[in-house]
Amino acid sequence: MKGLFKSKPRTPVELVQQTHELLVYVLSNTDHTRERKRAEKISELGKLILDVRTVLYGDGQVEPSSEACAQLTREFFQNDTFRILINCLPSLDLGARLNATHVIANLQRQRVNSRLIASEYLENNLDIMDILMPGYEDDDIAWTYGSISRECIRHQCVARYVLESKHMKKFFNYLQNPNFDIASDVQATFKELLTRHKSTVAEFLSANYDWFFQEYNSRLLQSECYITRRHAIKLLGDILLDRSNSAVMVRYVTSLDNMRIMMNLLRDSKKTIKLDTFHVFKLFVANQNKPPEIISILVSNRSKLLRFFGEFNIDKEDDQFEADKSQIIQEIAGLQSTDRPCQDLDNCDVPC
Repeated sequence: MKGLFKSKPRTPVELVQQTHELLVYVLSNTDHTRERKRAEKISELGKLILDVRTVLYGDGQVEPSSEACAQLTREFFQNDTFRILINCLPSLDLGARLNATHVIANLQRQRVNSRLIASEYLENNLDIMDILMPGYEDDDIAWTYGSISRECIRHQCVARYVLESKHMKKFFNYLQNPNFDIASDVQATFKELLTRHKSTVAEFLSANYDWFFQEYNSRLLQSECYITRRHAIKLLGDILLDRSNSAVMVRYVTSLDNMRIMMNLLRDSKKTIKLDTFHVFKLFVANQNKPPEIISILVSNRSKLLRFFGEFNIDKEDDQFEADKSQIIQEIAGLQSTDRPCQDLDNCDVPC
């Protein structure tokens, strides 16, 4: 007889409403005397989040309905369920967190009547990033909040908010996390912030050049951790070689201290770091307005540099690499000495 009285499937709106109610319950009931009931509600919540995910992604056999997705998206943002879900994530088990992460990622891309509702919502609720960013201080929730942060940063208004906030300086602490997986996740978010929205990044780097590159050079490029150095030099190359950052690049490659750091990285035992450093170092050499102190360093160490680059090769054929290397060798070989001696030559480490 039970088969004759199947419950009516929940509509997308009802699904979000029930999810919202359970989220509120879990957040407001932290009394340990009701732990059993709370656990039951969390279990039920996990099933509802899975149902929401199924509406958005389909079940593997049936494609998602665009109308159902639109209804669900509208309801989700209309009643602030997005924020409440983020606040509730630490209380969920790993499976529910993963499903929630997929739900949030999908909602970022859903359009309702040609409007990207997530972008409009986040623009009016930027403080949600004040919940997500500090998640890197808690290893238990760091990966989940990091993944969601990157989805939110896809929206330019969110990226600008984070770049201009106190959270940006904290990244240099987060990147030192001894947990490899978390440090890699931090690096992924850091890279997203500094590469996705080019005009916003250029404005940020120009306005914050001094403190940003002081931290970047000392804590990342000169880190004792190989992975940190590797990510840092690769990202630096991506930043400086981007045309949107041409003014920042020119400023960076006119600094003798910066060139010293590149010279030291060319001596790194890891070939990957040497190659990525090469792509940054060539900017110093190719600069047609080199300061006298940089010319002095290059001229004084000409023989060492020419020998180093003459022997510097990569494992596969790369015509662009060979062309760049040839240009560097030609430029260094043709440099003329300046009248200004380099006072700090003894402190400059160059490739041997």
